[in-house]
Amino acid sequence: MLIDCHVHVSALLPENGLMSAKILKSFPFRFMQSRLGIHHVEGQDEAIEKALTARLFQLLDDTRDLDAAVVLAFDAVFTKEGVFNTDTTHLYVKNDFVIGLAKRHPKVLFGASVHPYRKDAIAELERCIAAGAVLLKWLPLTQDIDPADPRCIPFYECLAHHGLPLLSHTGGEKTLPNINPDVASPALLTEALRRGVTVIAAHCGTRSAMFETDYVELFARMAKEHEHLYGDTSALNLPTRSAAYNTILADPAVMAKVVHGSDWPVIPVPPLRLGISSVAEMFREPNWLKRDIEIKRRLGFGQEYWERAAKVLKLQPR
Repeated sequence: MLIDCHVHVSALLPENGLMSAKILKSFPFRFMQSRLGIHHVEGQDEAIEKALTARLFQLLDDTRDLDAAVVLAFDAVFTKEGVFNTDTTHLYVKNDFVIGLAKRHPKVLFGASVHPYRKDAIAELERCIAAGAVLLKWLPLTQDIDPADPRCIPFYECLAHHGLPLLSHTGGEKTLPNINPDVASPALLTEALRRGVTVIAAHCGTRSAMFETDYVELFARMAKEHEHLYGDTSALNLPTRSAAYNTILADPAVMAKVVHGSDWPVIPVPPLRLGISSVAEMFREPNWLKRDIEIKRRLGFGQEYWERAAKVLKLQPR
């Protein structure tokens, strides 16, 4: 089975989540909308949300090589006291919204998101597991989560008990605001690994901009040291992150610990190492899910890589 373990969706209606004005008006969001053929109109949140979802469903139908994609919820920011922080929450995609999408499309798998500081964190996590979650998603920089915080230990124990993998962003982030810039290192996930959690380090610790700290070498060392640590290749087809291929492709032990992810709707940019003609050819592919797969195939990712996400997530063919 070929699974994309890292796909995003937007929720604009209050019953489904929220996007702050800062995100809605940001260049990355408007650019991605424009490239998807969707134009933002004030007061048309319902139409835009439906259009973005319909576009994702269309691309999934069109990507015949892809058996399924994990579509990710995105929890709000919570204070250390467990209170919903409205001032710093810029993106919120409710679990129930994604549960609904998984019921509507056979290729959508439910990726839950639960902030570990929530007062009902364990109850919400178990509710999501009962609803069919295949993994749990965090973006610590934006959600203000410190994976090394002792508050996370009961949460890790619940994840380990149920065998639910944790997909946690590592490295830099520029699409969403950085609420806590000190939680980018994959080393902070060590406690989760000690507690028996299968961890997928999203983006393999790569930087999102020049002059940021690049943790890809640290990720590579940790992946070889910890049996249950993996990395996903989401957004590695961005120029700021693609240097990670030098580390991953050169070391078979690291190659054996990466799983497929695209980070859709982030735009995949074919790296120049593939040659100008190949780059030009792949830019003509309008389906970014297909383009991301084709780039990685041409880079040399083999069959074991394409099948690994399903094994890590313990998925059975539908």
